[in-house]
Parts: sequence; structure tokens; C-alpha cells
Amino acid sequence: MEWMAFALFLTVVLFLMAGFPVAFTLSGVALAFAWIGALTGSFDLIFLDAFPSRLYGIMTNQTLLAVPLFVFMGVMLERSKLAEELLETMGGLFGKYRGGLAFSVIIVGMLLAASTGIVGATVVTMGLLSLPTMLKRGYDPKLATGAICASGTLGQIIPPSIILVLLGDVLSAAYQQAQLNQGIYSPKTVSVGDLFIGAVIPGLILVVLYLAWIAALAYFKPATMPPPDDNSNGKVGLLNILAALLPPLLLIVAVLGSIIAGIATPTEAASVGAVGAMILAIINRQFTLERLKEVMRTTTRVTSMVFMILIGARLFSLVFRGFGGDDAVHEILTSLPAGAFGAMVAVMALMFVLGFVLDFIEITFVIVPIVGPVLLTMGLDPVWLGIMIAINLQTSFLTPPFGFALFYLRGVAPESVNTSDIYRGVAPFIIIQLIALAALAIWPKLVTWLPSLVYS
Repeated sequence: MEWMAFALFLTVVLFLMAGFPVAFTLSGVALAFAWIGALTGSFDLIFLDAFPSRLYGIMTNQTLLAVPLFVFMGVMLERSKLAEELLETMGGLFGKYRGGLAFSVIIVGMLLAASTGIVGATVVTMGLLSLPTMLKRGYDPKLATGAICASGTLGQIIPPSIILVLLGDVLSAAYQQAQLNQGIYSPKTVSVGDLFIGAVIPGLILVVLYLAWIAALAYFKPATMPPPDDNSNGKVGLLNILAALLPPLLLIVAVLGSIIAGIATPTEAASVGAVGAMILAIINRQFTLERLKEVMRTTTRVTSMVFMILIGARLFSLVFRGFGGDDAVHEILTSLPAGAFGAMVAVMALMFVLGFVLDFIEITFVIVPIVGPVLLTMGLDPVWLGIMIAINLQTSFLTPPFGFALFYLRGVAPESVNTSDIYRGVAPFIIIQLIALAALAIWPKLVTWLPSLVYS
């Protein structure tokens, strides 16, 4: 039976790599294996009786309401020309310095991540606006494309992030299951708000590491980023800076501040963010009925995709568990040397490798429910585990050949930029991601300190 479970997993991965739709691959392959298992006597169809209750659990899950709200907020902000204003202002502020444009891209990526959380929109927008200017000024194409891709993926770790919402739901179920396995019948919970607060410091650490890398290149390899010409004075007035920075900062404070202060749940804060995004669009004179319809259609498509994958993943996990896959995974991880540390390293390595070929949503819904309960049973902190997984999944946006940030930028980059330049450009930032993962593994307090301070 355990071999059938691993055959099921490998078959799903192969179909996903072949490009089949994720949701229908998960559910279709799972049902096919359940039918084969029932014919061979290795699977009891009684497991499928739990599927309707799992669907009902998805429908009544208040946490998942944050997904369409945050998607709506991000798409509306992307349509409201927020990125253009930020890039123009930051470019003027740092433009007189060597590497100023690259610094501007990282800082704007951070602000957009904390405002929109949509990787594709951030990478495409900055690719269209900043990449031609950087190339015109003589920036190395590898540096320019790497900085844009890396800054765009910050939306995966800096809250409000869709991946943290999805991880919060998956880890909450895994944490309760782990405690029940340990005989704890009044289990504690881990919320999306916990992950949001725990991600603040790691997200800022990543931004600092990105900026440090660019500063080091500017010092040791100045040819990769020539100084601006005499015509670019880089002067920007205080009013211009305030006009560009205040709207996103106020929205960040309204959304994240309300969660950290305990005033609102992540779902309630998401609704505040959605309304705030519409207000910003009205202030910027970018709000029309047609644009609202477009944003709502995009939100519906993205949300439908996420929930269809979630439904398929629930069916997959039922069949995987019916074949005894969860017991086999538990036995493998607990038998590894170095205990919980060895198991964690193995899981992180597996997710990193799968990130080359699978999307972050697929890994979240397929891998985390399988390994999460085992790792949490071994005593790992759920918030720390969630942030480690989130940064690992963020790396999947940068890893060739299927990193989505690479696809987004390739679609808008000039023909003079080779695909190999993009691949080589993101390599240093992938290494930075791994350094950040190692730092969080060595010093877990970087994740757990702020949540413990807030909830104390």
C-alpha cells in the first residue's frame, strides 16, 4: 500500500511537469488510483466518504475568505498606477548614485509586496517601466533582470501574502492533527495573523541582503552599473516623496497594523485593504466602472483557480492517506539521522528541488499536508516552520526553468535580453534566499521573537 502511495505522488508530479491542469490532475489521478486500489484490494473506498465533509470545510472556512479580498486589493492597486509613481519617485531619489536604479527597484518591490502581494503584476510592471531605463544607462542585463525578478518575489514573504494565507490554513490543520496524534485533545491553533507577524523580520532581512548585494557589486564591479550621466540630477522634492509614499504606507499600516494590534483578523484586514485600494484608485483618478469589472473578473479567475486546486488537493490527500502514505512518510522522516533537524533539512531540500518544476500552490497543497503533521509532531514551532516553507517557496519563483518570475519578465523584456541573462541574473539572489533560510534555521528567534512580543 505504501508503494501505491508513492506511485500516486510520482504520477501526479509527472503529469504536472507535462503541463496538465493542476486541479484536474490532482483529483483525476487520485480517483484513478483509488479505483485501481479498490480493484486490487489495497484501498478502501470508505475513505472517499470523508470528501463531502472536506468540501464543506472549505466552503465554511472564514480564513480562506481573505484570498479573494487580498487578490482584489492587489489587482486594484496594480491598475491604480501605484508602481509607476513609486518607481519615478525612488528613481529620482537614488538616481544620482551608482546603482541607484537597482536600489530603487528593490525598495519599490518591497513596498509593492506589502501593498499588493502579487508577484506577476510586480515583475511585469517593473520590467516594463525600469528594465529599458536600466539597459539604456548601461546596466549589466544580468544584474537588471535579476534585481527585478528578486524584488518581485518579495510579495511571497512580506505580508499580506497570498501564500501565507494558504499556508496558514494548511498549517493550522496540520498543527491540530499533530497535537491529536500526541494525545492533546484541546489543541492550540496557529493563524494567518501569526504567520504575517512572523514574516515581517525575515522579509526585511531579505530586502537588506538584496540591497547589500547590489552595494557590493557597485563597489567591487562598478562596470555592471555605470553612474548616471550629467543630465540626471536625481533631485526630488519632499512633497513628491510624501505623495508617492504616503498612500501605500497608510494602506500597509491599515492592513498589517490592524492585525498586529489585534484590532482585526486577517480576513477583516483584507476587506479593509480592498476598500483602501479602491479609495487610492479614486484618488489617482484611475477608478472607473469598466476597470472595476476588469478587476473583479481577474479576482474571480485567480480565486477560482486557487479553490479548484485546493479541492483537488483535498481529494489527493484522502487517497494518499488511504494508501498509508502518511504513515510511510512519518516512518521515513523519523528514521533520518539528527532527528527533527535531519527531517527538516530533508523536507526543505525536497521542496527546493520540486520548486524547479512545480508551482508554489501545488507544493503548498500537496507536500505541506503530508509532511507538516510529521514535522510538527517532532516539536517544531509552527510559525517558524511556516516561514521557512514560505521563503523556500519564494525561491521556486526564481529557479529555472519554470520559475514564474522568469516567465513574467521574459514576456516583457526586450529581445536584446537573452533568456540566459535572466537565468544567470537570478542565481545570486537564489543563493541569498538559501543564506536567509540558513540564518532562520540557526536563529529561529528571527521568526518567533516578534509574534511572542506581540502576543505577550
